[in-house]
Amino acid sequence: MSKFNHKKIMPRYSAIAIVMTLLAFAVVGKAMYIMTAEHDYWEKVAKRVKNDSVSVKPNRGNILSCDGQLMASSLPEFKMYMDFQALEESKTDTLWDQKIDTICLMLSQIFPEKSANEFKKHLDEGRQQVQKNGKKGSRHWPIVKRRVDFNTLAEVRSIPIFDIPFNTEQTTSDGFIVKASYRSGFSIEEYNSRLRPHGSLAGRTIGDLYKGKDSARYGLELSYDSILRGENGIIHRRKVLNKWLDITDMPPVDGADIVTTIDVGIQDLAERAVIDELKLIGGDVGVAIVMEVETGDIKAIVNMESCGNGQYREMKNRAVSDLLEPGSVFKTASIMVCLDDGKCDTTKRVETASGIWTMYGRPMKDHNYHKGGYGTLTLPQTLHYSSNIGVSRIVDEYYHNQPEKFVEGIYRTGLADNLEIPLMGSSPARIRMPQKDKTGRHWANWSNTALPWMSIGYESQVPPISTLTFYNAIANNGRMMRPRFVKQVVKNGEVINEYPPVVLREHIAKPQTIKKIQPILEQVVSIGTGKNARSKSFKVAGKTGTAQIWTKAGKTSAYLLSFVGYFPADAPRYSCIVCIQKRGMPASGGMSAKVFHHISEGILAQNLKLDVKDARDSLSVVIPNVKNGNLVAADYVLSHLGVSTVNDWTGDGSNAVWGSATQKTKQQIGLTQEKQFGGGHIPNVIGMGARDAVYQIEKRGVRVRLKGRGRVVKQSLEPGHAIKKGDICELQLEV
Repeated sequence: MSKFNHKKIMPRYSAIAIVMTLLAFAVVGKAMYIMTAEHDYWEKVAKRVKNDSVSVKPNRGNILSCDGQLMASSLPEFKMYMDFQALEESKTDTLWDQKIDTICLMLSQIFPEKSANEFKKHLDEGRQQVQKNGKKGSRHWPIVKRRVDFNTLAEVRSIPIFDIPFNTEQTTSDGFIVKASYRSGFSIEEYNSRLRPHGSLAGRTIGDLYKGKDSARYGLELSYDSILRGENGIIHRRKVLNKWLDITDMPPVDGADIVTTIDVGIQDLAERAVIDELKLIGGDVGVAIVMEVETGDIKAIVNMESCGNGQYREMKNRAVSDLLEPGSVFKTASIMVCLDDGKCDTTKRVETASGIWTMYGRPMKDHNYHKGGYGTLTLPQTLHYSSNIGVSRIVDEYYHNQPEKFVEGIYRTGLADNLEIPLMGSSPARIRMPQKDKTGRHWANWSNTALPWMSIGYESQVPPISTLTFYNAIANNGRMMRPRFVKQVVKNGEVINEYPPVVLREHIAKPQTIKKIQPILEQVVSIGTGKNARSKSFKVAGKTGTAQIWTKAGKTSAYLLSFVGYFPADAPRYSCIVCIQKRGMPASGGMSAKVFHHISEGILAQNLKLDVKDARDSLSVVIPNVKNGNLVAADYVLSHLGVSTVNDWTGDGSNAVWGSATQKTKQQIGLTQEKQFGGGHIPNVIGMGARDAVYQIEKRGVRVRLKGRGRVVKQSLEPGHAIKKGDICELQLEV
């Protein structure tokens, strides 16, 4: 065996070791370089074949009216784009050149706001960017700038070139999937849009989302956001055979529906009654709330505010947030405290002189002082005629030396209770309690005039909903209910949570006090200042109120005009408050009482159960004059009247069918379905009645002005007009 030659072998091993060490350093260095400098590049490479932790949005829950009608619902909307680089890569650019004129013509028919030439110029601009700049050119060229609904998208998809399928999907920068691209380069992005089928009805109460985001802004949308929103799901995606395979890690949990107490019919009635009076008297703000006496359910809540040009809309939920001095509607609580404490009875008499009485150096006036005042009044008459002097003198007589006892009595009525209203900006009433100074002998925050003026509705701030809750308790024989806005949470047709009526106070006063005040409030309407609220069909009880509005700068020329009451007075079902703010004279609570009258009569008229068969006249040979509109409703009425119809449509009656009605023969009417424009365009409502026409237009988010009565003969926005934010459509009606 030869001897190991150390000098020859070791240098070889050393050389190999050095080479291996250098290679190791090179590998580590390259790995570090990839992990740092090339990290973003390789992340993009990886995402071409896989994508982990992709969020999947759930469907937001619906907001329903008390009878299950949709008040707010999530529907998909889409933005449409062209990827001209994909068009070049897929070798369909030659076909594009052949069909471009047809494409633009069909686009202009779907979107009449642009001509075919304008579409061609717009699309050519996007394609030229790619041809000029290559990969740096726009791959996301918008076909139209606004979003479209599913029906409009389906029309666009049917256009040549756009209907060539492609088999990839993309993921947006925030991790959500962009569905459906096409080999032509046509692609869409899907958004969740919040749709309110009844337009702006109860808008501030229902609430809204920030545009383009699933984030609530205000109203019930915000208060019940955690229930409506649901939970995002997570998937990971792998590319297999050039197709994306979605693998669910955690499925999304859809939001639940909430069932509100709002009645669509009562809400619509209340809104129109408030707006009509505001326009008539030139009012600035109108508020109305309708509450169900037994349960406290809010059936309607209106917050209209002038926005110029004689138009009104909801900008703030003033019904729950306005802290203003309530005026004479507070007098009922003042008199109740005196009766409840046993200080006096309904036989009490008080001198009001000629309508002006000096209270601790300050003149107190009745509204009719210029006519000589009321003279001597009984306690009930002080409310009948809303005498400031009468009420303030009675309260001051018994509580001047112990005003804290009076305020404690007001607190007992529940007027200052926190009602825990589930709407942003709501606030309880602010009624201050007298406080002694450090010596304990004098009032620190009180003056001699504070009590007289507090008793007639000044020196305190009470939101309309607190005033209504108090009067609702009187109607409910002293039982005070919390205002309820939501009854149930429902998911997949199953009730998963109930919000039962809540009793805040079993008694706001002694039963005998309630029994004394109820007939007084009836007489306010029958013989007193509330005559405008009277009805020939049922009894009404309530109280008017007028207060001059004070600001930090002092007294203004604006007035708060109120009426609050309940009906029918002998078996109360609903209570209602109407508050109007207007500048200048004339101004009286009777203006609000008129609105109350229209609301109360409308509500009870809606509750009448009539059968269409009762309208049938066996002796009549006259064919009724049928308006265009909902053909399902027309067919139902005509069939029950015994009139023959010829239809070119079929349906089960669950969905509306829109079209026109024409008389075919002396005994027969033809009902013809007509193609409707998409949700982004004004429909043709010529020949329709006001109800159908307003529904068709306002469900698209456009406000309507009506002139005349009968059927629509002219509309200011032409059929097919592309709807823009703030559009108003004026309808001319003629008999």
